Amino acid sequence: MRELFIAALAFSLFIVCPRMAGMTNVIASSTNVNIIEVAVAGSLLAIPFVVAMVLIYSRYGLFAALIFAVVTDLLSALVIREISFKAGIETLIIALFVMLGVKVASYVSQLI
Repeated sequence: MRELFIAALAFSLFIVCPRMAGMTNVIASSTNVNIIEVAVAGSLLAIPFVVAMVLIYSRYGLFAALIFAVVTDLLSALVIREISFKAGIETLIIALFVMLGVKVASYVSQLI
């Protein structure tokens, strides 16, 4: 049980990022919904997507998980009707940097 708590705590701290806060603000502003309500309800609705991402990554690897992440980003933009060519390009560039970062981190950690 202790191991699960430590792993879950580490995960919960890891998934918090400025990009998520920024997108929560954009979504709340676009929909006129309270930002705290968006954060709480969105976090609950995200649970199956997080599980899917983990399963996709564990079964099919980083590239497949990255495709899933890009698709969910684009669907989010579509849902709030703020999708644009620029947003699509930005999402793809961010995805490439994430993939590069994962590969570099793995390589560097093996050197240590």
